[in-house]
Formats: sequence, C-alpha cells, structure tokens
Amino acid sequence: MKDIFRYDKMVETALRGVVKEALAKTAKTGLPGSHHFYITFRTEAEGVELPDHLRAKYPGEMTVVLEHQFWDLEVDDRHFAVTLSFANRPERISIPLGAITAFADPSVKFGLQFQDGGADPAVAERTTEKANEKKKAESDGAKLRLAAAAEKAEKKGEEEKPAKPPGGGEVVTLDAFRKK
Repeated sequence: MKDIFRYDKMVETALRGVVKEALAKTAKTGLPGSHHFYITFRTEAEGVELPDHLRAKYPGEMTVVLEHQFWDLEVDDRHFAVTLSFANRPERISIPLGAITAFADPSVKFGLQFQDGGADPAVAERTTEKANEKKKAESDGAKLRLAAAAEKAEKKGEEEKPAKPPGGGEVVTLDAFRKK
C-alpha cells in the first residue's frame, strides 16, 4: 500500500525544524556553555553556496563545526548562512536545510541523521525511493523480529527499551511522544 500521507517526510521535516530552531537560537544568543554543532551537508545539493576551492576539496559531502569561530549566522525557513574560517581565511557559506545529512551537538550527546539530504525535491524523491527499496528488502526479517519483540513485551506487560547507540547517547523513538 502506498503511503499517501508520507509520514516519513513529515517526520523528516519536523526534525529539520529542530535543526532550524537550534541554529536560530544560536544566531540570536550565541552558543551557551559547551554546546557546539557538527553539521554535515551534501555539497552538490541545489542551493548550496560554497567557494569553488571548498567545493573542489569536498565534492560530495562536507562537515562544518559551529563552536568558537563563526560569524554572522543567519537562519530562515529554508537555509542558514554563516561565515567560517578556512585556512585562516573567512568564507561565507549558505546551506539549504534540505541539504543537511547529519546534525550533532556532542556536548549533550544529541544527533540526527537525515535520509534524503537533498534540497531538490526530485533528487530527494529518487534518493528516498532507492532507500525505501533497500529498506523493504531488509524489512521482512526486521518486521518479524519487531513483531516477536512486541509480543514478548506485551506478554511481560512492559515495553522494551531501545538499545543505546554506540558511544552513548539516547535513541529517541516516536513512542516517547505518545500519550500513555
């Protein structure tokens, strides 16, 4: 059955809103305490503005760090722009939120990874379709394991907790937001 609502896209959009809000708060007040961000994005995504030498050095994906030395952070509904120092030279970059593939704040062990990472809806759709095909091929066994785990948890009268990811932190599941 085709997912008419595209819940996967809704969740992805909501999580990109978390990135946007964190960046917007930082633009207004700076980074509090030991907070800092690692932002990975696709350099070839539509709308990415990078100096040519950086695009040549990072032809597919690039990670920038917002910590001590960044200036003029601007955020709107579709992108963020910031000036960073590369080889002691200030460079202005502009990144569509849709080009971000990962966002992390290691100070609080928080991270998000995005599936499509493309600002161009057609590219994002093709990437999502390929990922969905791969997931479907892998999911038959996973569905059986999840069903068995759910049945086991139901019999015990308690929910199973998700495993901790490597390196610590916490896996956030949608169940955490459901009313009980």
